[in-house]
Amino acid sequence: MIVVNVKENESIEKALKRFKKKFDRTGVIRELRGRQHFEKPSVRRRNEIIRAAYKQRMQDQEGK
Repeated sequence: MIVVNVKENESIEKALKRFKKKFDRTGVIRELRGRQHFEKPSVRRRNEIIRAAYKQRMQDQEGK
């Protein structure tokens, strides 16, 4: 369970922002989306390799 203590004289918006940040770090939404459809381990690995290659290309272009 995520607990966010609201400090004295702190706006609700700031506390909500901290809650959302903590919630995003847990990765619950990402995991739920990933579990909507079964993905074979071989397909998952292939997609990870494709993503890594894309990121590497972007970093190489940025460095030029």
